[in-house]
Amino acid sequence: MQQWRPYTCPVEVLLSLVPDSGSVFDIGCGCGLLLALALRSGKEIEATGLDISEAALSMAASMKQNGLTAEEGGRLRLHLSRGLADWPETTFDMVSLIDVMHHVKLDLRRPTLEAAIARVKPGGTLLYKDMCRRPRWRALLNWSQDLVVSRQWIRYTPIAQVEEVARLAGLMEERSETLYRLGFGHELRLYRRPG
Repeated sequence: MQQWRPYTCPVEVLLSLVPDSGSVFDIGCGCGLLLALALRSGKEIEATGLDISEAALSMAASMKQNGLTAEEGGRLRLHLSRGLADWPETTFDMVSLIDVMHHVKLDLRRPTLEAAIARVKPGGTLLYKDMCRRPRWRALLNWSQDLVVSRQWIRYTPIAQVEEVARLAGLMEERSETLYRLGFGHELRLYRRPG
């Protein structure tokens, strides 16, 4: 499944936004694709991936062992999380939420976003990307894919809600765009915490 992801997701854009060095916390890392690509491309990051799926983290651990050098693998930590209480308390140079929010229960979305923002260091960034709600035909394509792949009936988070939470937390928007891949729509936002 991971080999097809770059055809439906703007992975190269996301990868270009990962810093060349520093600490990166990928919330909902899944199989670890973004972190592994960042490490393999020569980024000198200390990478922390977190996910609720044991199966996904098992695949990420296999990729770490078989797809990364010992040095690269030594800079990747993977954590299983059952809730916000399981998240690391430290702050990071970058925190990413890639295709996560539409899987989070509605009443936990704002606390999840606020917890992610709280882990961004002064001067650090929050990278947010999720599926678009408009136009409806793109949303339907995204929804269909999630129904097949993750067997979930998802609901999209309006990007205006994400923007409001980030603004109220004092983050400054650096990048705002909608990207497309094979009919799939993606809302991308990059925020910086003033340092």
